[in-house]
Amino acid sequence: MRPPGRVAAAIEIIDDIRSRHRPAPIALADWARAHRFAGAGDRAAIGTLVFDALRRMRSSMWIMEDETARGAVVGMLAQMSGGDPDAVPALFDGSPHAADPLTSAEVSALGRVAALGEAPAAVQGDVPDWAWPHFEQAFDDLALVEARALAARAPVDLRANTLKASQDKVVKSLSRVGATASPIAQHGVRLAPPPVLPLAAGGKQANVQNEAGFQKGWFEIQDEASQIAAALVFAQPGEQILDLCAGGGGKTLALAAAMQNRGQLFAYDNDRSRLAPIHQRLKRAGVRNTQVRSPSGEGIAHDLADLVGRMDRVLIDAPCSGSGTWRRRPDAKWRASEANLEARADAQRALLDTARDYVRPGGYLCYVTCSLFAVENEMPVHDFIRRHPDFELVSAEEAWRELYGVETVSPWSDDLASLRLTPAATQTDGFYFAVLERRLEG
Repeated sequence: MRPPGRVAAAIEIIDDIRSRHRPAPIALADWARAHRFAGAGDRAAIGTLVFDALRRMRSSMWIMEDETARGAVVGMLAQMSGGDPDAVPALFDGSPHAADPLTSAEVSALGRVAALGEAPAAVQGDVPDWAWPHFEQAFDDLALVEARALAARAPVDLRANTLKASQDKVVKSLSRVGATASPIAQHGVRLAPPPVLPLAAGGKQANVQNEAGFQKGWFEIQDEASQIAAALVFAQPGEQILDLCAGGGGKTLALAAAMQNRGQLFAYDNDRSRLAPIHQRLKRAGVRNTQVRSPSGEGIAHDLADLVGRMDRVLIDAPCSGSGTWRRRPDAKWRASEANLEARADAQRALLDTARDYVRPGGYLCYVTCSLFAVENEMPVHDFIRRHPDFELVSAEEAWRELYGVETVSPWSDDLASLRLTPAATQTDGFYFAVLERRLEG
């Protein structure tokens, strides 16, 4: 496919996503099945265009004064064109399979890129209006900086599985695709995102799952912030640890490696389908100290009855808005709402109450989200402490300094104890981490 055809396909897919309220990966997969002439390079380029347009949708529509899928794509291309006045019109050349040529009004609107600073802050930051107060609450006068960082392309981050390979070994095995050591995570490996220019060229990101090292279990795909959150749990060999919301097992695998396959790690999730991938991942990674507890249908109290009061550490990777991952899942921010946020906050408080029962006196409860918002982060944690005075918030910042030193970038911290990682501050996804210690009895 020529670049104009790819742009037209992106417009068609975004229209499908918006009109049918569909997740972007599903819409892209359906389009590919219906257009089998499109090769792998075409699909990669179209996917890149779709995700770039979704990341910058509000600002692009403001620029074009057009709230259609076409406005989203044209405005995104205008923002990413590098100042070339001919770059965008060339992608609407009227050729077969291309979108209609730009109208005179659209060509005129391209110049509004320079006026974007006059738009409302939520528009400049490409976030829904309901979310903007949460950004201001979390980041004050840097709210726009953090919101804009969520509109950038994200790298591919990997974690070297130290049960089988070192960071250096993984970097060397992936040198041909530009792998480097991660900026912060001790076992992290990073592949930069594809370049923006030339427009619609669709620089293809390497599919690392096809690499021999992945098949051998040398590394896992895991955002650097998620790696850091797992490291801050400070799992030790020989301990008893419960990963209460294990999902597909990303943090479970990282904890098992930190424990050097010694002690006992329990992986549980109340959704059997989310937990399903963990079995194959544990096998590939060479993990031997993890017991997967699948939900029985009789409730968590039944499923984990033998673990009450025994755990050295309990990790909650709480379901949340996912606002910290919007650069990877930009379609999610346009489906989210204030009502969703409030409902999840209630669920997060309930999870903390549930997890409390499994922590032994002197043990630790670690609370993690991939959210940037205080209502899902600091607020449920401090509410939990008020309701359960046998727990106290301890400094995750001290753990950060022990792991990463004082010369690295610094995460956000509103209470000088819990931490927030963000795309702007730490060049990672947005993650929150807090650790609570259960006081010794007596």
